[in-house]
Amino acid sequence: MELTGAQALIKSLEMCGVETIFGLPGGAILPVYDPLIDSPIRHILVRHEQGAGHMAEGYALATGKPGVAMVTSGPGATNIVTPIANAHMDSTPLVVITGQVPTSSIGSDAFQECDITGITMGITKHNFLLQSAQDIPRVVAAAFHIATTGRPGPVLVDIPKDVAQSTMTWWWPETIEELDLPGYQPTVSVNTQDAKDAADLIAAASRPVLYVGGGTLKSQATAELLAFAERTNIPVVTTLMARGAFPDSHVQHLGMPGMHGMYTAVMAMQRSDLLISLGARFDDRVTGRLDGFAPEAKIIHVDIDAAEFNKIRRADVTLQSNVRDAIEALDAALVTPPDLASWWTTLRDWQERYPLAYDEPENKGLLRPQAVVEAIYERSAPGTIVAAGVGQHQMWAAQHWKYESAGTWINSGGAGTMGFGVPAGIGAKVGRPDATVWVIDGDGCFQMTAQELVTARSEGIPIKVAILNNAYLGMVRQWQEMFYEERYSEVYLSPDLPDYVKWAEAMGCVGLRATTPEEMRAAIDTANTINDVPVVIDFRTDSSEKVFPMVPSGASNDGIVVHHSQRDPS
Repeated sequence: MELTGAQALIKSLEMCGVETIFGLPGGAILPVYDPLIDSPIRHILVRHEQGAGHMAEGYALATGKPGVAMVTSGPGATNIVTPIANAHMDSTPLVVITGQVPTSSIGSDAFQECDITGITMGITKHNFLLQSAQDIPRVVAAAFHIATTGRPGPVLVDIPKDVAQSTMTWWWPETIEELDLPGYQPTVSVNTQDAKDAADLIAAASRPVLYVGGGTLKSQATAELLAFAERTNIPVVTTLMARGAFPDSHVQHLGMPGMHGMYTAVMAMQRSDLLISLGARFDDRVTGRLDGFAPEAKIIHVDIDAAEFNKIRRADVTLQSNVRDAIEALDAALVTPPDLASWWTTLRDWQERYPLAYDEPENKGLLRPQAVVEAIYERSAPGTIVAAGVGQHQMWAAQHWKYESAGTWINSGGAGTMGFGVPAGIGAKVGRPDATVWVIDGDGCFQMTAQELVTARSEGIPIKVAILNNAYLGMVRQWQEMFYEERYSEVYLSPDLPDYVKWAEAMGCVGLRATTPEEMRAAIDTANTINDVPVVIDFRTDSSEKVFPMVPSGASNDGIVVHHSQRDPS
C-alpha cells in the first residue's frame, strides 16, 4: 500500500493507539493535517502551542497513557519547548511531533526554520529528525516505546515538509528489534541479594520512613505500596509528585515532605534512621540544605533510572527496578518487620502539636485561600481531579486537599511552570471525561494561559477553575516579605485588571466572583451544577497570607518555620 509520509504518520499514530492529539497547524506541518481529517483520532485545536504541550501532559498524568501534541516548525516548535522541559523534569510520557522546513532548506535559515532537535536534545529522552518517509512507522513506534518504558519522558519527532509529502510503501514494525534502538534496555529485574540487604536494613531500623516519589505512580505500584506499608507499619510520606500514591486518610500517612510539607513529614525524615526511597530523587525542595538532611539515616534507593543513584545522597543499598517489582521483592525478603511503637509515639505527638494551621478570616471582605481549597474539597465527589498552576495556590492545593487515589493530582513539579494549570486541567478532562476537574490557579498563572478556556469552550470540555486572586505574584511576595525586608519589587498585579468574570464570559464560560465565605460556598455549589461549559470563579483572597510550614531556601529542614500560632514564644 502506497501512502504519503503524512498519511503514514497518521496511520502510525493510530497503530500506537492514539485517540487524541492536541495541536495547532502551520505551514511546515500542514501536509500532516490533511489526512487527519479522515482519521478517527480526535484533534483538539489549541490557542497556543504551549497549551498543546501542557494539555498532553495533563492527559498523560490523568490516564497513564502517553500524551501527544503536534505543532508546526519555528515558533510553533519553540513554543512547546517549555512543556517538553516540564515533562522531562517530571518523567511524563509525551510524544511531540513538529513540522520542519524541507530537507533541502535545513541549515539555510529558511522561513520558520529552527533546529528543534538540537534545542530539545537535553530535555527529551530522545528525538528524531526524519530523513525518509519509509522510516516513519519505525520512528513513531520507537518514539512511543521510548516515551513509555523505563523512566517515562518526552520524545520529539521532527518531520520535514518534503518527507511528509513524499511516498512510502506501508509497513509496521512487529518486533522490538525492528525499532533499531541499540543500547536501549529499559527493562531491569530486581537483584535478589540487593533486596535481601535492603530487607535486613528494614528489619534493623527503629525509625524508618517510606519516602514515596512520583516513580511509584509511574510504575502503578499503589496497591503494592499500601500492602507493604500496612504489613510493616512504616510511616509514609508522599512527595509533591506522588500525591495520591498513598491515601491521605490512611493512619500511616504523615503527608507531604519538603519546603512546604507537613511538619511531621519533614521531621520524620530528619530524625529517621532509614529512608526507603521509592521512585524519588532527593531533590533540593525535599532535602533542604543537603549537609543537614536526615543525618542519621541509612538509605535504600529504588529507582528505574540508575543515573539517580548517589547523585544527591549516597545510598547504602540501591535497587534498579520499577517500584512495583521492588516492593514485591522487599516484601518477599523481609521476614520480621521492625517494632515501631516508640517511633509512632513520637510521630503522633508531632501530628498533634503541629497540624496544618491558618488564621480565621478577618472582617475585610477577603477570603483565606486555604479555606477556599477546603471548601471545594468538601463539596467535591470522590475521584475529583485537581490541576494546579505553580506558586502559593499550588502548595495550598497540595496541603489542604485529601488525595485518595492515583491520577487525581495534576501538577508541575520539577520545572515549576506557571500557566500549567488551565491547559493541564483541560487535558486531564479529555482523558477522563467522567471525572470532575477543578483547576486551582493563581491570578498570575491564570493570565499566562487563560486563552485555552476558548479551546475548552469550543471543544466542549467543561472544567472548573478556581482563581485564588490575591492581586500578587504570591510566592514571590512571600519571599520578599520574609527575606527582602518587605521590598515588594514588581509583584503587584491588581485584583480588578483584568476583570476575571468578564474575561471568562468573553471566552464563553460562566464567570462568578466570591469575596465572603457565604459567596464562596454559593459559587462552588453553582459551579458544581454546571457541567456543559467551563466555569471560572474569582475568589478574592488575602494577599498577606503565606504558605506554612516553610523551610527557607538554603536552610536545613531543622529550621522549618511553622504557623505563628505554633511557635515557641521564646
